[in-house]
Amino acid sequence: MSTSAPPGNRFERRRAETRQALVRAARRILAETGDTGTSIQAIAEQADVGFGSFYNHFDSKPALFEAAVVDALEEFGQAFDERLTGIDDPAELVAAGFRLSARMADSHPELMQVLRRRGLGHIHAENGLTRRALRDVQVGMASGRFAVADPTVALCALGGTLLSLVELRFARPEVDGDEAAANLAEMTLRMLGVPPDDAHEVSRRPLPDLDRQRPAAAGSGN
Repeated sequence: MSTSAPPGNRFERRRAETRQALVRAARRILAETGDTGTSIQAIAEQADVGFGSFYNHFDSKPALFEAAVVDALEEFGQAFDERLTGIDDPAELVAAGFRLSARMADSHPELMQVLRRRGLGHIHAENGLTRRALRDVQVGMASGRFAVADPTVALCALGGTLLSLVELRFARPEVDGDEAAANLAEMTLRMLGVPPDDAHEVSRRPLPDLDRQRPAAAGSGN
């Protein structure tokens, strides 16, 4: 679960904890059913907070569910930051990101179900993984690694392909996720202008330790 700096006093901490409990409940609902018609009473019960607490934090249910999606996407982006640190090649970052996402369908199913259900509407958001992916595309363009004319269009290709991979992991769990991710990464790199042999090699480089424990401050709630 993505977090910010701890509030400074007891009241602020309790207020932040209540808000986060509501966000966690909304994330669970999105992951399990996607039903945003769930009543505020039911959401409050899932969050184990009082009904009246809801309106201390959110003006409406759409605002809560939007906050839940943003929270999940930021956690997704943080996972990339933590696990892919030290990779300088933008092509390798793209490939490793695809492969990490395939594995997270197993290790972080709630998070990835939220991405599956609501990620498309956030491909061009200014938070979560999007700003990180756009940065990597721009670095790849500036260095000549990627031969694309428009980073925003490239982001469409990356985001759409990644979401298709996530859908595949849940819809067809019998498919080898690692192999599918590597193949999709290779095709995507070729689409970005990486030579075929290079794209094949980069998409199958040894991965960093994707299963190492994340710092406690980033706790996932999964």
